[in-house]
Amino acid sequence: MTAERLRFFFESGSVGSVLWPEDPESPYGCPAGLELLPLGAGLRAELTELSQWYQTSIDWDYPPDPSPWGQEEKDRFNARARAALDAVRRELGPGWAVVDRFRPVR
Repeated sequence: MTAERLRFFFESGSVGSVLWPEDPESPYGCPAGLELLPLGAGLRAELTELSQWYQTSIDWDYPPDPSPWGQEEKDRFNARARAALDAVRRELGPGWAVVDRFRPVR
């Protein structure tokens, strides 16, 4: 049996989306609908919050500019994102492969 494969990353302008199936025909949608995945409500809320928070790391007046966040906020976000990835892997279990495509906010 082949594991369902998801990629974990944050996308500018894509609020609520952090898990992206590698298979475009995935029954979970692309991006994956968090409510369709076997994740607890607390983790779904954490992923949604992180996705919303990530959007504030972008200077929307000129997105190529550096993040408006200070180093402390970058460090907090990056740590919570890593912890969320670990939690996703734990909750989904061995029938799933969650590929880390997360790029820390710098």
